[in-house]
Amino acid sequence: MEEHLLKNAPTPRRQRALRSALSAAFRPALLTTGLPFALALAACSTVELPPASPVAGAGGAGAAMAGALAPSATPPGTLPPVALDEADGRPRAGLAAAAPASAPDDADADDASEADPAPAADAPAPAVLPPYDPLQPDTHVNLDDAQARTDLWKRVVAGFAIPDLDGPAVKEWEQWYSSRPDYVARMTARGSRYLYHITEEVEKRHMPTELALLPFTESAFNPQAMSVAKASGMWQFISSTGKDYDLTQNIFRDDRRDVLQSTRAALDYLQKLHDMFGDWQLALAAYNCGEGNVARAIARNQKKGLPTDYESLSLPAETRGYVPKLQAVKNIVLHPDAYGLALPALGNHPYFLSVPIERDVDVDTAARLAKVPIDEFRMLNPQLNKPVILAAGTPQVLLPYDNADDFVRAVEGHKGPLATWTAWVATKTMRPADAARQVGMSEAELRDVNHIPARMLVKAGSTLLVPRSASHTEDVSEQLAENAAMALAPDLPPTRRVNMRVARGGETVASVARRWHVAAADVAQWNHVSPTGKFSAGATAVLFIPRGATLARATPTRASTKVAARAPAKGKTVAGNARSGTHVAVSKAAHPVKAAAKASTKVVAKGGGGAATKSAAKTKARVAER
Repeated sequence: MEEHLLKNAPTPRRQRALRSALSAAFRPALLTTGLPFALALAACSTVELPPASPVAGAGGAGAAMAGALAPSATPPGTLPPVALDEADGRPRAGLAAAAPASAPDDADADDASEADPAPAADAPAPAVLPPYDPLQPDTHVNLDDAQARTDLWKRVVAGFAIPDLDGPAVKEWEQWYSSRPDYVARMTARGSRYLYHITEEVEKRHMPTELALLPFTESAFNPQAMSVAKASGMWQFISSTGKDYDLTQNIFRDDRRDVLQSTRAALDYLQKLHDMFGDWQLALAAYNCGEGNVARAIARNQKKGLPTDYESLSLPAETRGYVPKLQAVKNIVLHPDAYGLALPALGNHPYFLSVPIERDVDVDTAARLAKVPIDEFRMLNPQLNKPVILAAGTPQVLLPYDNADDFVRAVEGHKGPLATWTAWVATKTMRPADAARQVGMSEAELRDVNHIPARMLVKAGSTLLVPRSASHTEDVSEQLAENAAMALAPDLPPTRRVNMRVARGGETVASVARRWHVAAADVAQWNHVSPTGKFSAGATAVLFIPRGATLARATPTRASTKVAARAPAKGKTVAGNARSGTHVAVSKAAHPVKAAAKASTKVVAKGGGGAATKSAAKTKARVAER
C-alpha cells in the first residue's frame, strides 16, 4: 500500500509529504484504512503530530488517527474537498469536512469545540517532523530486546548465497587485507554506520547478503570517496549511471553520495544485471566493467564453444580481480581470527533515523541542534554540497538514533532563523567581484562557498549561494533546488593568436615568454610543453598576446642575416625580423579564441654581404576579442 502511494505521488515534494504523513504513529493507521493518496495526504495535514518517541507504535495517537479516518457520511467513491496550493499541489488548509448527513445538536457542538479547539490559522508549519526508520517506519525498535543485541555479522553471514571462489587472486586479496589491520579497522568502523540499513534493504529484496559487503571493496565504506574515473560515493557511481538511476547531481547535492538513495540505486542496478545474466558473479563483473563488456566476453566464448562462467571469461584485469576481492572480504567476515583480524561487534538495530525536513536549515545549525559533531553529521549526510540543507531538494537528514528525537525538540524551541543562506540567480554574465557587491558579501567568500576559480566569469543564469537578506527570507524553491546549475567562462583580456617560427639554434620557452612579456607557464600551456623546455629550430610556438601589442623583436646580433621572401600560408601573413631570422605569423585561427587578422608586411634587405639594413614593416591586424 505504502509503495503504491509513493509511486503515484506526482511530485517529489508530495512524495516527501506523504512519507512524513506515513511516519511514526500515523503510518499504521493510514495503511490499515487503505486511503488513496489525495485523501491520506490531505488528512495528515489536519492532525497535530504528538511529541512521540523516535519510533512510535500503532497505539495512542495512531488509534486516534484511525478513528479520525473512519468512514463518514461522504458517499462511497468520492473524496471530501481538499484545498491544494496551486504552486506545489500540497494541502493548503487541510482536509475540508464534508457536509454531514445530520447536524449535531448545539450541546454536542459546544462540547466538541471545547474538547478540540481549532488550531490558529497563522500557526507556522513545523520545520521538521518526527524521526523514523526509513525501512521500517511502523516498527517499534527496542534496543534492549534479544534481537537487537544479536551480532549483525551473524545475520550477514546467514544470508550468504553466492558460490565461493578459490584461487590465487582470492589469496592475494586475503593477504592484502590481513597485512593491514589498521585499514580494516577504519573500514569496518565507517561501515558500522550503514551496514544495518544495507542488510535490511538487501534482505527485503531477497538478494544475497554478500552484496551488503560490496561497499567494503568499492570504497572502503567511505561515502565521500571519489575515484580517478570520477565515480563517487560508497557504491562508486559514475555520473551517467547515476543519472540513469535517478541520482540527482547539481550544485546543492550529489545523490551518488546519499546513503539511502545510492543504496537504492546500487541494488536496483545489481538486480537488473542479475536479471540480465542470471548469475551473481557475472552481475558483479558487469557492475565493475559494464554490462556491454561482459556480454561481449560471453559472446566470444560462445562462439568458440567455451564456458561462459565468470572464471572462464576474458575480462579487463581490474574486473578479473573484482569478485575475488569480494570473496576475500567474505572469507574474513566468516573467519576473522584465521587472518589475525578482529571485527567490531555490531548491534542488530538501526544506527540512524530519518528526520523529515520542512524548512531550509544550515548544516552547522542542524549539527549543533542535534548535538552531533559536524564530521559525524556529514558522514551520515554526505550528499550535501553546500553549507545549507534545502527542504525542497532534501527529503530528510539522517541522525544517530539517540540524537534524532532531541533534534526535533531542539528545532521546535529554536529562536531565530534556521538558515542564513539562500540561492541567487545571476541575471547577466559578470565578474565574481561584481556579483559579490550586488549580494552584499566579500568576493573571497563568494568564490569560496561557490567554488569559483580565479580568472573566471559567472555566466548569466548561474545559481550562486549567497547570504539571506532582510528582503529575501523565503526558502529556496523546488524548481531551483532540483535544477540549479553554475556556468563559468574565462575572464581574459581581448587577445590575438600569434604563431612564431623559431629561428636556427632553437629557443627556450622562458626566452620566448620574456620576448612577448607573457608568463613562461602560459607559453608552456599553450604549446603543451614544459616551462623549462626548449623549442627546436623551425618549430612554431603559439602565443596569445593582448590586442594592440606590437610584434616582438629579438636582441640585435652582429651576424648579417638575409630573410628570404616566403609565400604566406592561406589565412596567415608573415612578419620577418631581418636581424634574428624569426618569422611571426598572425593567424586567423580561432583557438582558443575566435580571431581574424589581416596584415601586410614589407621586408627590405640589403643585397650582398655586410650588415643588414633596418627592416621596414607595416602590419595591420584586425583581431576579434575573446
